Amino acid sequence: MIEGDTRSSTPPTLIAMGGNSLLDSDLPPTVENQFAAAARAAVPIADLVARGEHLVLTHGNGPQVGFMQLRVELAKPQMHEVPLDSLVADSQGALGYMIQRELREELRRRGIPAEIATVVTEVEVDPADRAFLEPTKPIGKFYGAEEADRLHRERGWEMVEDSHRGYRRVVPSPSPVAVVQLDTIRRLVQAGVIVIACGGGGIPVTRDAEGHIRGLEAVIDKDRASALLALGLGVKRMIITTGVEAVYRDYLTDHRAPLHTTYVAELRRLAESGQFPPGSMGPKVEAAIYFLERGGQEVSICLPEAAAEAFAGRAGTRIRRTSA
Repeated sequence: MIEGDTRSSTPPTLIAMGGNSLLDSDLPPTVENQFAAAARAAVPIADLVARGEHLVLTHGNGPQVGFMQLRVELAKPQMHEVPLDSLVADSQGALGYMIQRELREELRRRGIPAEIATVVTEVEVDPADRAFLEPTKPIGKFYGAEEADRLHRERGWEMVEDSHRGYRRVVPSPSPVAVVQLDTIRRLVQAGVIVIACGGGGIPVTRDAEGHIRGLEAVIDKDRASALLALGLGVKRMIITTGVEAVYRDYLTDHRAPLHTTYVAELRRLAESGQFPPGSMGPKVEAAIYFLERGGQEVSICLPEAAAEAFAGRAGTRIRRTSA
């Protein structure tokens, strides 16, 4: 623990960073450009650290693991295949490195000492989960209709339209049931370390009757895994960053309206009426409800750059258990 640091005596706040917050849509997705995006994403996180908040970070990897998968497909004639669980592990290491490096640099510029560590995290799922029969998790870049049809025919990829922005590949997204490294993460948090964990939702694994772990071809939704991790750590507040400034009612209509403050019952009614598509806001709303119904106190959903303002209740959507 850093001498004089008292942050570990209170429950941390968990920030679930969207994978797209580590990309700039106006620039090619090069490693250099991703580092630059990570540097921008680190600023509001550093703002919270500067205010004395103890943080746990998670992050998405949908675009990045999709790039890796495409690289594997293109290299098939010359190179061995890499299974999806190993690609998730690769993305955890690469993105964790970007986040911890840029956050450390941002804190150093402010004169704030901090220990930051990325934990390559395995997350258990049920191998009988129906998700393996019904792929729904979008990964990778957006394609036009013709290119999506060609990829489906030539590579056997399942392709779906995603948020009216084009077509993306979908893969199985089973529900997380346990974080394998939870005790290790908890010890680091208690020592005052800023931990980056469950990257990309965690490496999907299953455990056999003898306790042996093996990987599975899937990608776990990072918001669901983040909620599970938050509950395991006793977190009371979660911040989920995404590509829109708030949760909207009637988002795809001319009379859409942002929800500044809402509650589990209202959010559930809206979800059941089909307001939140499964490929975009749906998993975030589902994760928020899961977290709040099991002991969490508050969830904020906001743009990456608004994380600090959302923490203070001045941006995004604030979700609570009840109105009481």
